[in-house]
Amino acid sequence: MKLNLQLLVLTLGFTWILSAQGSQQLSESPIHQEWVDFERDNGSLLKALVVYPESGAATKAVIIIHENLGLNDWIMTFSKKVAGQGFLVIAPDLISNSIEGVEKTTDFENADKVREVIYALDQVQITKDLNLVYNYVKNDPSVNGKISVVGFGWGGSQSFEYAAHNPNLESVMVYYGTAPKDLTTLKNIKSPVYGFYGAADNRVNGTIPDTEKTMKDYGNPYSFDIYEDAGHAFMSRGAEEAYGPNTMAYEKSWKKLITLLK
Repeated sequence: MKLNLQLLVLTLGFTWILSAQGSQQLSESPIHQEWVDFERDNGSLLKALVVYPESGAATKAVIIIHENLGLNDWIMTFSKKVAGQGFLVIAPDLISNSIEGVEKTTDFENADKVREVIYALDQVQITKDLNLVYNYVKNDPSVNGKISVVGFGWGGSQSFEYAAHNPNLESVMVYYGTAPKDLTTLKNIKSPVYGFYGAADNRVNGTIPDTEKTMKDYGNPYSFDIYEDAGHAFMSRGAEEAYGPNTMAYEKSWKKLITLLK
């Protein structure tokens, strides 16, 4: 029987709604996970997947920002994999309820429509959404106050952008995403930024020299790895393709990511 009960919680100056609606895609996992709905200032609901690790102590938290395909099955699977390493993970669906009648990414008719809606999002609203998510995990008693961001593609660019608005992040992981077009905003970054790039991703890699120089000029930590022969989106591609450059990049960057997060 489908349960529609929702509990509205008001605390510390922001609002979220804990949803009791389940997800069949997640229900069979032994890791505890749930959907959390945040009320935006325009009244719509931002949905996010929260995955809790098996831990008896407060842990670090990781915000995962999806690529231009939205909060799809791959992001859900990756979120559970990160949580399995001992982190509380929260992955917001940034296009959830952004158009009338469509609750979340998996409700869209196709990937082209998802991309269309993502690229139409308002940047100010994206930052507000990420602030809702950040404040939620910051005040979760199971989190030790250390919160990092990991983003992929479009979400990698959003990770860089958000770092310029939130100086309290533990670290920022940018997978094949570009820095903000206005490089002067990089002066606001107070967290170390790590980049993960595929050598065959010319469009993104062409922006690295200017980003590296600007970050250095502002005295901000920025380092990166470039994986031989790997292309754009090598993480999602490498998880599905036959063994090759993208898969090797996935494996190497996964080990580096977990080392950096810990």
